[in-house]
Amino acid sequence: MTGNSANRRIGIIGTGRVAQALALGLGANTLSPPLIWGRTATGREEAVSRIGRQAHASDTMADLVEASDIIAIAVSDDAVASVIEKMATLIPAGHMPFVFHVSGRSGAAVLDPLREKCALTAAIHPAMTFTGNPQEEVTRMTGAYFAITGSSDRAWDMARQIVAELGGVAAEITEDRRALYHAGLCHAANHLVTLLAGSSHILSAAGVAEPYAMLAPLVRAALENSLARGFDALSGPVLRGDRETIGRHIAALVEHCPQVLPAYRAMALATVDELETEGAPLPLGGVRSELG
Repeated sequence: MTGNSANRRIGIIGTGRVAQALALGLGANTLSPPLIWGRTATGREEAVSRIGRQAHASDTMADLVEASDIIAIAVSDDAVASVIEKMATLIPAGHMPFVFHVSGRSGAAVLDPLREKCALTAAIHPAMTFTGNPQEEVTRMTGAYFAITGSSDRAWDMARQIVAELGGVAAEITEDRRALYHAGLCHAANHLVTLLAGSSHILSAAGVAEPYAMLAPLVRAALENSLARGFDALSGPVLRGDRETIGRHIAALVEHCPQVLPAYRAMALATVDELETEGAPLPLGGVRSELG
């Protein structure tokens, strides 16, 4: 950052999980407590209390914009554009803050109304899940990747410094690939939660009292192997071309857990597709026909 970074004032627009983690992580490097603004006074006060360190709730967005050198927009994806539109009417003449949003799907172009007011702008998205414990999440951001799309070389440099202060790793994503990047993250992290919920339903129907406890060692090993070896970590009946086993799975799901059958079938077919792309030595036509 230009000047003495400890003398900067951090402003956070938003009061949710990511907003709280950013306030805690970035506020640790400044002398002035971060300012936080959200739509409701209750939300602002709750966010400040959960951060667990000195922070101030700003009464208005205008007060935060005027007082802050660095402003993070940490609101829902659908709300980003409207917040930017409002902020553009509030930036005082001669004030040139660095403004970034943390939306995964959008790049820096959405911030152009602020850039036209002489703000430096960038998109900085942490490739991390946030569950509402800001102290833990500051630790998790250390070593995490952050996808940066800057509106200029200077904005890129500023964004990279923000990521460094959070202990993260900067990765540049071009404007036209932001949605694709975000889809990749969601497919892994969000769909994993749904996948495990489906497995839990199946095990419960089979009479397992603690399905997540049973799944935990297996899933952790599969995840670690997959991250280390990629698709070569695959095991199981699809890989073996075991048509009869898969047929029995389908029949059991139809009878006892039909709500999970579409997801099971889709994932098994996706596995067949990937195996065929990789040039699997076994013929998989029988497995594919069993899956329907």
